[in-house]
Amino acid sequence: MYKIVSIPGDGIGPEVVAGALAVMNRLAEKHGFTIAIEEHPFGGASYDLHGEMLTEATLEACRNCDAVLLGAVGGPKWESLPHEHKPEAALLKIRRELGLFANLRPAKVYDALIDASSLKADVVGGTDFVVFRELTGGIYFGQPRGYDENKGWNTMVYERYEVERIARIAFEAAQKRGGRVTSIDKANVLEVSQLWRNVVHEVHRDFPEIELSDMYVDNAAMQIVRNPKQFDVIVTGNLFGDILSDIAGMITGSLGMLPSASIGKSHALYEPIHGSAPDIAGQNKANPIATIASVAMMFEHSFCMPDVANEIYQAIETTLAEGLRTADIANAGQSAVSTTEMTAAIVKNLGQ
Repeated sequence: MYKIVSIPGDGIGPEVVAGALAVMNRLAEKHGFTIAIEEHPFGGASYDLHGEMLTEATLEACRNCDAVLLGAVGGPKWESLPHEHKPEAALLKIRRELGLFANLRPAKVYDALIDASSLKADVVGGTDFVVFRELTGGIYFGQPRGYDENKGWNTMVYERYEVERIARIAFEAAQKRGGRVTSIDKANVLEVSQLWRNVVHEVHRDFPEIELSDMYVDNAAMQIVRNPKQFDVIVTGNLFGDILSDIAGMITGSLGMLPSASIGKSHALYEPIHGSAPDIAGQNKANPIATIASVAMMFEHSFCMPDVANEIYQAIETTLAEGLRTADIANAGQSAVSTTEMTAAIVKNLGQ
């Protein structure tokens, strides 16, 4: 039995998580395994109920499960709260408390969606890379930090072990993919990036069969748009990974298509990279594919069931090939299906 904590969160979160759970339940029925779903509030939904974004009860449930599925967090309703009480602060806390040091964000262009990208088809066709973003260090966690009426300050800091562990799993992933790692930094102006580069190259000695290249982050942003097919595995720090993975999201056609996995030594959390989209919340318009693909990553990384993960990816591909599109990926003049209709089609294409 697999014990999963479901955290629908805010905005469209409950709608897309419902779609992902439908897929999960269908696969459990098909393959004869059991899943136990335990739902907990998080973010704004938790604040409205308990006066805090992340309760100890939710955190404890996450510590004692096999995997966490998160929908989305935040929205205008809670933006005026002090920084330390905002939903984003709760996200940082859950990553830190669960030790989720590696964020995996695949950027894959489905054949049926080449025309949905803002780039030319011959540029994006065949794109398939993954960003390994260090998640619990860097400027988002560095101290000191703060601001007053005249200045604001943050500290970007990395320790050797933090770079070593993210680099190692990136090289291990490249062994199962195309055998190429691109390390992204800003070593020409940042001392912290010089440490990053030095340590990545030291770890590379244990993986001599993997091709390693370095790239400055500003060039990387341009290269992802100019020639995304050149990349296989990207490894980078927290801030740079946050920005680059969102750029990658847009070349695939929509942030609603991209899943992610946040992995630590003992815990893992899976979530779409899109936000809570409060403008369409409750309207049955959201794209559930990113959350459903996050479940595929869950089966692959937490449950070691890559064949089941591939079933999900294939069902998504088949559904898109059939012409179904939610509003975010529909072409001009093309009718859009609802969240529940897209989910039902993917469930159907999972087969008997």
